[in-house]
Amino acid sequence: MKTFSTLLLDWFALHGRKDLPWQQNRTPYRVWVSEIMLQQTQVATVIPYYLRFMQVFPGLAELAAADMDEVLHNWSGLGYYTRARNLHKAANVIMEKHQGKFPEAYAQVLALPGIGESTAGAILSLALGQHHAILDGNVKRVLTRVFMVSGWPGRSAVQKRLWELARELTPAGDTRSYNQAIMDLGATLCRRSTPDCAVCPLGSICAARKAGRVADFPSRKPARSLPLRHVQMLLIADGDGRVLMEKRPPAGIWGGLWSFPELPVDADSSLWVQENCGAEVAMMRDLAHRRHSFSHFHLHIRPKLILLQKPGLQVLDGDRQVWYNLLQTQRRGLAAPVQQLLQELREELL
Repeated sequence: MKTFSTLLLDWFALHGRKDLPWQQNRTPYRVWVSEIMLQQTQVATVIPYYLRFMQVFPGLAELAAADMDEVLHNWSGLGYYTRARNLHKAANVIMEKHQGKFPEAYAQVLALPGIGESTAGAILSLALGQHHAILDGNVKRVLTRVFMVSGWPGRSAVQKRLWELARELTPAGDTRSYNQAIMDLGATLCRRSTPDCAVCPLGSICAARKAGRVADFPSRKPARSLPLRHVQMLLIADGDGRVLMEKRPPAGIWGGLWSFPELPVDADSSLWVQENCGAEVAMMRDLAHRRHSFSHFHLHIRPKLILLQKPGLQVLDGDRQVWYNLLQTQRRGLAAPVQQLLQELREELL
């Protein structure tokens, strides 16, 4: 165990990443935001979002006071929007229960919305140097290979074994550097595909490498086919460069984001427009279908461009519906497929 941490820390001293934005002016708040963004998202993708987010929300008070639309707008494109909603919720919890100071006790951090064991350990070890083990995807990959831990890491028995290893290996003396080192190793050398075993500092003690079975670890999640859902998206334009948008419910996919009205594929879109917009349809045509994949299903989107004969006089519910001006950049949270469709509308209508 000592050899493992020594080899890793020696490598980190020479090759570890030490100039990432959240490693500068290191505070629990800045590290927390980075750890949430880095869940299921690569560092290179996160950096520009993180820098922009920090400009808009430099501290807990600014994040807690912000409108959810503003938070989601600055998250748009990162995906997994529950992360952003939980950030906002947690910021408000900290303001109310911890007098605006990010808690430094592990149990209090773990109790915040959107924070699990590994994230809590990462925040407190990286920001404050506390002794806590972590077990993110990169760490799981390193441990399953070095110790040839069989089985999909999502299974409880495998997860338990990996936590045991993580806690045994994490040194008390320099936990911050060790945790950053093992994450860096997984991200840069011990990659899922094309790992660079020849220069890996743990190559001499890696059981999977010695057995010639690096590609077998970690074991893959048991395959299952994802269901396919179909939906019409109505891109209703009023002739003045505006398109009707609706705010999605807070729960479910794209919760709290702005999107287009949706209908089942067999529903009568013309009738919906008449009943909900108070206007006749001047033109209607299908746009290119597209697919967007979530973790638990594929969404087949059938966009339909609809031009109104004359703008409707129906009063919209301002909290839930807006006429979105294509000529102006509006600070609203938008999912990636919606952003793409808006850009196509600008090119077609303006």
